[in-house]
Amino acid sequence: MIILVFIIAYIIFRIYQAYKKRKIISSITSLTRGEWSERDLIYRLVKAGIPATTIFHDLYIPNEHGHTQIDLVVPTNVGIFVFEVKDYSGWIFGNANATKWTQILAYGQERYKFYNPIKQNEGHIVALRNTSAQLQNIPIFSVIVFYGPCRLKSINNIPFNCQVVYPESVALYVKNVMENAVPASYTDKWEIMRILQCSVENGNNEAIKTAHLHKVQQVADYGRHKSTNYYTSRLFYWNRRKF
Repeated sequence: MIILVFIIAYIIFRIYQAYKKRKIISSITSLTRGEWSERDLIYRLVKAGIPATTIFHDLYIPNEHGHTQIDLVVPTNVGIFVFEVKDYSGWIFGNANATKWTQILAYGQERYKFYNPIKQNEGHIVALRNTSAQLQNIPIFSVIVFYGPCRLKSINNIPFNCQVVYPESVALYVKNVMENAVPASYTDKWEIMRILQCSVENGNNEAIKTAHLHKVQQVADYGRHKSTNYYTSRLFYWNRRKF
């Protein structure tokens, strides 16, 4: 009888935790927008103390080809964090200077190539910087987060202000940067917030999304391997301590 009570209590606790997580995420983005891993990262950042009002999800930033899509952007008082989220299985090998990284499955029997996510996020950051003159001088931290049952076996030559991590390490990395970096020299923080919010709202434009998807599908091997990688208007709030 006691065991049954504990089991019921555990189930109720898990249901409550799931409800609480969904409530937090839905206050920032739609529960159907993006991948589950992106939404899980949002939850982790909020739990780490990042204000919900400074988390921007699924942004479409104008670039020379139309728009580029960014999974997550978080402006803070020390700079801007730009997150690229990947869902993979197997072993991952990569070099920051290489065009392609390698995914190995079935204990080495299967190998697949995918575009270097560091370079991918560098493109995102270039597009973001081009939206405002002040962003040319603001530190931007590139964070590549690998979800799924994968292992980062060898990732070499990671550049400054870039980190390749598992989701469990994201909060610690962001905390360390925010505690040790010097404050960024913003000239108009409200402009940054407006740019990011407009970029989120671009994701509600079906024409923009369709054009972007068409561009992505033109990349020959994007999404053609056996990995687990599948392809709101909010009230502006100023938190001077965090951003």
